[in-house]
Amino acid sequence: MNNTAKPVHIVGAGMAGSEAAWQIAQAGVSVILHEMRPIMKTDAHQTEGFAELVCSNSFRSDDHETNAVGLLHEEMRRAGSIVMAAANIAKVPAGSALAVDRNIFSDYVTKALNDHPLITVERGEVAGIPPADWDNVIIATGPLTSESLGTAIAELTGGEELAFFDAIAPIIHRDSIDMSVCWYQSRYDKVGTGGEGEGGSGKDYINCPLSREQYEVFIRELIEGEKTDFKEWEKNTPYFEGCLPIEVMAERGFETLRFGPMKPVGLTNIHNPDVKPYAIIQLRQDNKLGTLYNMVGFQTKLKHGEQTRVFRTIPGLEKAEFARLGGLHRNTFLNSPRLLDPLMRLKADPRLRFAGQVTGVEGYVESASMGLLAGRFAAAERQGRTPTPPPRTTALGALLAHITGDANADTFQPMNVNFGLFPPVDLPVDENGRTPRGKAKTPSRKRAHSARALADLAEWLSPSAQAAE
Repeated sequence: MNNTAKPVHIVGAGMAGSEAAWQIAQAGVSVILHEMRPIMKTDAHQTEGFAELVCSNSFRSDDHETNAVGLLHEEMRRAGSIVMAAANIAKVPAGSALAVDRNIFSDYVTKALNDHPLITVERGEVAGIPPADWDNVIIATGPLTSESLGTAIAELTGGEELAFFDAIAPIIHRDSIDMSVCWYQSRYDKVGTGGEGEGGSGKDYINCPLSREQYEVFIRELIEGEKTDFKEWEKNTPYFEGCLPIEVMAERGFETLRFGPMKPVGLTNIHNPDVKPYAIIQLRQDNKLGTLYNMVGFQTKLKHGEQTRVFRTIPGLEKAEFARLGGLHRNTFLNSPRLLDPLMRLKADPRLRFAGQVTGVEGYVESASMGLLAGRFAAAERQGRTPTPPPRTTALGALLAHITGDANADTFQPMNVNFGLFPPVDLPVDENGRTPRGKAKTPSRKRAHSARALADLAEWLSPSAQAAE
């Protein structure tokens, strides 16, 4: 007998918790969604909305044929993801990437969950391990888990959790950017898919050019600028390599940024086409109206006053007005390969399931995808079915398998989805029975991964497969 009237409890209404709640409710199971904001605030959130984006507004590539994160987007769409539905509504120009207006995005998710008849929202902190009568729980508290709950989880898991710092990039008001110096262009004029205005025309970014002399001054100011001081307990916490502060990259070498977020390739200054910039800073549209722009790759730990001073040395940003300055926050995650089973349940207490960044995935979409799976697993259990993980040949399955066992527990670090996590795939052959070689080999392999993944996902999502669980 199914017991769908008894709710599944979800702690945290971020990307993963929101997606999990939607998946469970859509399966016909009731949900109680616990969110501590606004009663208890965090160091990074600014609203009380669900699925609030606190760092970049980009979901990265939306190309599902040759990019693993784009494939993850597509798999989530086919699985009925609320996060991907919201992203489609809120998308803004970003070349071949999928970026969103963060307010429209969060408002859409918040309204959908509040309006769902099977979802009950309770505001307030869950200050420790959930009580025993919560027999089916998803903890999706993300990188900013409250201290009391984090301490309780650490005690339960034997203190195996890890921690690192995550940084946030500044956001600038569009009308404060000097467009007589800057210009619209995507790298190599690549046409995007989303948003209004310049979007879809190969002009999805605002570019700020720097000469060698301006670049040298900027690098020096970055390195010498006054930084945020760490608390004593934070001093041994490392950075996550995928989201380094801009000044930390600058300290690694004079040319580092020119081969990273400030690379000048694929762009031509329309104001001075005969002179190639030595370096370029790109700004990506951050909201649907096109009034706010995010400094791409410019996460920072500079103090707020220093950010204003240093970033106004950038050509075109001399009079920049900042809607939000950058910041730094501590991020925590579990050693999931050691602590979680293949269905994301805590081995020490299987009624507790974890989802999102706290499991050691990195990225908005990856976090939401783990919420999607946790929600489907929890719903299946509540309905008396035995859930089965998606095939490892899919993006969902490959990422899940990595964090719950494939990764080395002794060296575990947060991971984005990538084709390196997938089982090997046979390349297609031409009419002469030959496989691609050289540069043609990589896109062919990626397309083969994608085609196999979507075929296997369709079988996993089929009604017959779900009924057989």
